[in-house]
Amino acid sequence: MPLPPHVADLTSIDLLLSVAELGSIGRAGRAHGMSQPAASSRIRALERRVGAPLLKRGARGTVLTEFGELVASWAAPVVRSAEDLATAIAALHAERIGHVQIAASQTVAEYLLPRWLVTLHTLVPHIVPTLSSGNSTVVAEKVLAGDASIGFIESPSIPTSLDHTTVATDELVLVVPPGHAWVGAPPSAAEIVATALVTRETGSGTRSAYENALAAAGLGQPTAPLLEVSSTTAIKSAVAAGIGGAVLSSLAVAPELAAGTLIQVPIPGLTLRRELMAIWPSGRVPTGPAAELLTVAAKTQP
Repeated sequence: MPLPPHVADLTSIDLLLSVAELGSIGRAGRAHGMSQPAASSRIRALERRVGAPLLKRGARGTVLTEFGELVASWAAPVVRSAEDLATAIAALHAERIGHVQIAASQTVAEYLLPRWLVTLHTLVPHIVPTLSSGNSTVVAEKVLAGDASIGFIESPSIPTSLDHTTVATDELVLVVPPGHAWVGAPPSAAEIVATALVTRETGSGTRSAYENALAAAGLGQPTAPLLEVSSTTAIKSAVAAGIGGAVLSSLAVAPELAAGTLIQVPIPGLTLRRELMAIWPSGRVPTGPAAELLTVAAKTQP
């Protein structure tokens, strides 16, 4: 509720406490960066507001009246609380203006984080992000080890020691080079499962999501990979060169599909939607720059 009009402003109360400590309006004024006339004016205004004299001249300088002593005793904890508030706000500001260590899976790092970081820089220009990328397993390990304040993964498997939230959704698609036998004659899901594909390494979120989707649909596990590659860019190059097909993020292959250098092949009866997750250590809610980034990611859908 609104404070009553006789409640003094904290600066005047703080000045009164300094007079009590230093024994002089002049010395108290200098401690607060104001002249003696300005300090005296503030004290007089404070006395008018509370309706009683607060100071008197004594043998050893200016001292508080009995009423002033009561006001000072009541005001001291209020001023201390205000100082605590100021310290907390300053700490929060310092935390916002600083570094944030980010770990992200390759899909997120290459196709989503750049946009998020541009938005983050617009909102909080002084944050300096440091980004490391790897597969989802590596990202989870970095967050658990304290090497990253926040992580972003695409794997459906999340260690129980990490908390998480969905920040975006993505779809995996099967792509082949132009002229492939599957273009115009889509295979069955069973045929796709039985065909060796170019894949990411074990621990990759894309690979894990594809394998989990097949298992959930009762299709079993895919045939051993034709080729394992630790880079999405390298997989796209291998597929375009005609080595074989691959299941990749729709975010990753959008330019190639638009250009016609890769062709999407439908997988009958199988939807490969997945959630992209932000992760952090359990029980430690992200704060400062990490919290800012999490908010930006959740609001900026691909």
